[in-house]
Amino acid sequence: MIYKILEAYGMERSGLEVTPFGSGLINHTWKVDTTDDSYILQRINDNVFKTPGDIAHNTRLIGNYLLDTNPEYLFVRSLLTNAGTDLHFVEGEGYFRLVPFIKGSHTVDVVQTPLQAFEAAKQFGKFTYLLKDFPVEKLRVTIPDFHNLSLRYQQFLQALETGNPERIATSAREIKWLTEQDFIVKRFDAMKQNPAFKMRVTHHDTKISNVLFDAEDRGVCVIDLDTVMPGYFISDVGDMMRTCLSPVSEEEQDFSKIQIRDSYYTAIVRGYLEGINGELTAEEQSSFFDAGCYLMYMQALRFLADHLNNDVYYGARYPGHNYVRACNQITLLRRMLEKEEGFRKYIEKI
Repeated sequence: MIYKILEAYGMERSGLEVTPFGSGLINHTWKVDTTDDSYILQRINDNVFKTPGDIAHNTRLIGNYLLDTNPEYLFVRSLLTNAGTDLHFVEGEGYFRLVPFIKGSHTVDVVQTPLQAFEAAKQFGKFTYLLKDFPVEKLRVTIPDFHNLSLRYQQFLQALETGNPERIATSAREIKWLTEQDFIVKRFDAMKQNPAFKMRVTHHDTKISNVLFDAEDRGVCVIDLDTVMPGYFISDVGDMMRTCLSPVSEEEQDFSKIQIRDSYYTAIVRGYLEGINGELTAEEQSSFFDAGCYLMYMQALRFLADHLNNDVYYGARYPGHNYVRACNQITLLRRMLEKEEGFRKYIEKI
């Protein structure tokens, strides 16, 4: 099947080497090697992205805009099929795209140094900065309400009404703590009403693996643009904080290992502000700390709501899996809030 897809791009089976590639959980990915070049082939998960054509629409517009305004920027865009399309559809299999493999680059699955955090944040900030004059209203929303904290809180409250009574009872301590933190939702709602917070071209999925690095761990560009949509800068900054500040992931069951590393926080702040090059308003910059809280709180709500709803969204690899994930994110948010005063002062200082 893979070779049949590659034929649509003018590639003959002879001399091709195709191997599974990467650690992404959403799309299936393969590396395609020829005698001269290498490529990345992806199947877009249309269970998550209901209209893959919207992804192609967004990346096409952004690619054309960057080519006109910043042609020196490395933008990894889809190659065209022989039919001139940037997506290839196979009945029963779905949508596929092919992009060049950038030689000399690599990705990182888990952030290992403050330098990597700095470089990644700089690249995400730079991406938004280069598109500061792009007509953001022309982008299509590929996942509706992706980072809508207000909606996630309402869904959490609904789960308290209609969820599994036994699970609600055994989660009483976590439910109480999360409802006591509803001031975070109120801050988020106030932010959305404040015209100083601009709707920008935002990546929305800023884990470290969505940045290409060179051999010296310097950032090259951002990749995996499926979730690029109109949004607030807090989505990109907050997602980096949620996924980079702690040395362990949301799957960690030993909560004593969950920490907020100051050097990684300052690296993300410095990197993003350097990349976005003064484009943030004063109000946006003052909410830098809040960005991390929004995303940590939202993920805790989502994991616990799914646990109360019998794991219908995320699924569970073991009993109580989403409860553990929720407690993990609650611990992360607790650690973050403990550092609020110092982190806010750091933002003011720089």
